[in-house]
Amino acid sequence: MDIAEIPILSLAEEPRALSTEIGRSFRTFGFALVRDHGIDLALIDEAWRLTAELFAQPTEQKMRGFIPGTGGARGYTPFRTEVAKGATEKDLKEFWHVGRDLPAGHPLSATMAPNVWPEQPKAFREVFETLYVEFDRAGARILSAIALDLGLDEHWFDAAVEDGNSVLRLLHYPPVGPESGGAIRAGAHEDINLITLLLGAEEAGLELLGKDGRWLSIAPPPGALVVNIGDMLQRLTNHVLPSTTHRVRNPSGERAGYSRYSMPFFLHPRSDFEIRTLPECVSADNPDRYPESITADGYLQERLREIGLKG
Repeated sequence: MDIAEIPILSLAEEPRALSTEIGRSFRTFGFALVRDHGIDLALIDEAWRLTAELFAQPTEQKMRGFIPGTGGARGYTPFRTEVAKGATEKDLKEFWHVGRDLPAGHPLSATMAPNVWPEQPKAFREVFETLYVEFDRAGARILSAIALDLGLDEHWFDAAVEDGNSVLRLLHYPPVGPESGGAIRAGAHEDINLITLLLGAEEAGLELLGKDGRWLSIAPPPGALVVNIGDMLQRLTNHVLPSTTHRVRNPSGERAGYSRYSMPFFLHPRSDFEIRTLPECVSADNPDRYPESITADGYLQERLREIGLKG
């Protein structure tokens, strides 16, 4: 398996230089690797520990966090529920979603449910509320670099993501046995949101689809974030920034007997944000593909139905 030659960028770099480099990486791969993101490594280690402890609980215990009819927006989603758009086999994964809690009476509360917190493990809520804020901060810094690269003001995305419907997903891919049939851990897909920030997993398996049609392995260095473009940003930028197909393949040999844990932060705009093509991304060679705008929540609901999380 060939490795994607994605450059490793520093979030501590001078803003203009970072914006040029991150824009080049996104245009080439739809992905970037980012170090110096400022998220405390001790906090990350504790989050990994709690994630493993959460999913080690009996299914009956985890199902207490399952809320039917919500599209998995908060709390637990059982094993083999989600399916990649256009796929027939459901993914070999289970997950828990942590979102943004809004104050009572907030105008967006109808589209953003309150969090569901597990009874165990202890300190779960404290750790993941803190980590959510840290992901939010790092994501805003990356969006600022994207804005500069697109010729926008560095604060262009600030209002778009204020009280945004971002989700921190704690993922568990159990060991893979012969009963899995033709299913894989995560079928080929593109993300829904603006950008995804992913803490690297110990177990390999994440791959992107190169422009030449080959699958390329993504191998982030320890402590780095994998960042990729989602479909909302692809639409907003009229495909100037591409949302790249990726998957998590099944392990082989001895590694098939090990669980894989992953922790993506799906950075979403606020639910009422109008996804309207940026004029800076329209030209004679790249005419507007999306003359009709759509709200972020409208787009999200469409996609949740397509991936089997809503009926």
